[in-house]
Amino acid sequence: MVTVRVLGRACLLGAAVLIAAIAAANCGGGGGGAGGSGTAAGTGGGAGGAAAGASAPGGASSGSAGTGSGGTNTGSTDAGNPASGPASGGTTVSPTHDMLTYHNDIARTGQNLNETTLTPANVNSSTFGKLGFFSVDGKVDAQPLYVGALAIAGGTHNVLYVATENDSVYAFDADSGATLWQMRTLNTGETPSDDLGCSQIVTTIGITSTPVIDRSRGEHGAIYVVAMSKDASGGYHHRVHALDLATGAELLNGPTEVAATYRGTGAGNINGTMSFTPALYAERAALLLLGGTLYTSWTSHCDKGGYTGWIIGYDAGTLRQNNVLNVTPNGLGGAIWMSGAGPASDGSSIYLLDANGTFDTTLTSAGFPNQSDFGNAFLKIGTTNGLTVTDYFAMSNVVNEARDDIDLGSGGALVLPDLADASGAVQHLALGAGKDNIIYVVNRDSMGKFNPSGDNIHQEIAAQLVGGEFGMPAYFNGRVYFGSVGDHLKAFTLTNALLSTTPTAQSAMSFPYPGTTPGISANGSANGIVWAAENGSVAALHAFDPVTLAELYNSNQMGTRDQFGAGNKFITPTIANGKVYVGTTKGVAVFGLLSGG
Repeated sequence: MVTVRVLGRACLLGAAVLIAAIAAANCGGGGGGAGGSGTAAGTGGGAGGAAAGASAPGGASSGSAGTGSGGTNTGSTDAGNPASGPASGGTTVSPTHDMLTYHNDIARTGQNLNETTLTPANVNSSTFGKLGFFSVDGKVDAQPLYVGALAIAGGTHNVLYVATENDSVYAFDADSGATLWQMRTLNTGETPSDDLGCSQIVTTIGITSTPVIDRSRGEHGAIYVVAMSKDASGGYHHRVHALDLATGAELLNGPTEVAATYRGTGAGNINGTMSFTPALYAERAALLLLGGTLYTSWTSHCDKGGYTGWIIGYDAGTLRQNNVLNVTPNGLGGAIWMSGAGPASDGSSIYLLDANGTFDTTLTSAGFPNQSDFGNAFLKIGTTNGLTVTDYFAMSNVVNEARDDIDLGSGGALVLPDLADASGAVQHLALGAGKDNIIYVVNRDSMGKFNPSGDNIHQEIAAQLVGGEFGMPAYFNGRVYFGSVGDHLKAFTLTNALLSTTPTAQSAMSFPYPGTTPGISANGSANGIVWAAENGSVAALHAFDPVTLAELYNSNQMGTRDQFGAGNKFITPTIANGKVYVGTTKGVAVFGLLSGG
């Protein structure tokens, strides 16, 4: 059973004036509070139907499909018809732009190009700082998402959605901090995982991956969430939920229990059939909503057991499973975690960086691994007729890198906008980096495949990142920003569809493990700011000029005034409607213009 609590608590904004109607309410975390409570019943179903016609080189396949319905909206785009006017409690809501998916769009650029409040002129320690803190019941590993001008709780609110490792989802008034609803995804008798002492996700595993929102789904819109739990018998569960944006109630007869099979002789197969074993997996990479299908991608659970590389799709209108692909069906490893970055897309294909695992160096006549094992590769996955690997790139020393755990899988893929080369020809590019400190730029139309004698790739830039990439870059105005482990934030400039071979700017300070995943705010091409979160016992939010990477602001400049406690490993800031939201181990720190700023 899952429980939704509709709450009316405000716990905000230290430097701002509390909304009069909620000024007397108690501040604090997610529990209790005024307002009614209700139960949204939902039971874990079966596999949700067989996968649709999915096949990969080597003949893996599955059965019948569900049917997609409705549209999707996963970009950093206008809400469509945002209302304006007073919200409940006296808040005034102006037209805003939504942040509905990881890194703001399906290309994973990290850009919000509709920010009209924050500028390089006013983001400084005199006029900008911490406004408050939204407390929650667990660690926030997922990027907070933002919906503007939503009809909810008897008014119109800008809403921040926050998921926790305690298997909770919160809807906060993004401006006042009032908790509009809180929902737990646990069935009766269950707890969040985990007691295995994982080093990757410490120590509780509930909702780890960044959800995705579809404002067109249902009466109010839906937020899709994948939650992990453990039952009283020690059994592990993963479930896909679709929650009503306005109420938190389960939609689409959900949730759906994650289960899948795939043909192959890889780890754990029985008579040539591999089964998705919940205890072996965690959903770390962000969700992708594309063409009416919700894509999940699976990493190992604590690096224990014989895991492989699963991608499982669900119909966004029914939560029925409609696609399955395993990228190491006849091998081992090849999980997909990307430090929380989501699979990227150009609107048709999916791009991701696969972790260390089996790669077949014997190739078919078409240049694909002869056993369909793509461990430690940059993958292009087609979505037209099921899921298939339609192209890939693997470095010439792919096997050695996988063996030595210096694979690509720690980083996320970024799809670049179309770029003209020196001859005027349009190039379709994507890029990424992993643990080997090399930036790989691929041509999406011909990625390079595998050549033991040397890499056939659009561009390869070595020795410019100090450490491995545990996160992903951002793109803005012809520049790509990387923040690898122990390194400065670095800008590389694109000219004639080529990335500069050395940084054209870098920050004065460097970022400790795991580095930083930057985000961008701008008003079109003007007033750009690069935002970056710093991990540590005293964490920090930084803001930089996008051209010079000179620092405009950091949250430790004013002593304790703007500090927000310990950092969180792989968090990336969410910038929306004049505020910056930073996930932490206990909640979300909120930054914006100070009163009078």
